[in-house]
Amino acid sequence: MLIIFKSPASGDVIMFEKNGKEMLGVLGKDPADAKGIVTVEQLPGAIAAVKAAIESDKARLAEQASEAADPDENDAKPSGGGVSFFQRAVPLLELLERSLKDKVPVTWGV
Repeated sequence: MLIIFKSPASGDVIMFEKNGKEMLGVLGKDPADAKGIVTVEQLPGAIAAVKAAIESDKARLAEQASEAADPDENDAKPSGGGVSFFQRAVPLLELLERSLKDKVPVTWGV
């Protein structure tokens, strides 16, 4: 299943349900809600929350990279691969910022 974030300010941001629910949690919304809205008044807080989560994820990834590069570490670690949280969050952040600029809400499931 997909979660599609929509706004008249920009194109849709489409995510798999698991990732979309994670984003809803960051936005302070109930991930179990099949549809909802981030109002214009809620956008500044939502943007701040997503930015904080992105910075936290980047810091976590940098820490993992430094641990993997530790010369005292003899065990080979997997590279991790895949798409990180911050890579998934950036399109949503851009949608939220454009929506704030245009003073329009962001919805999903409608």
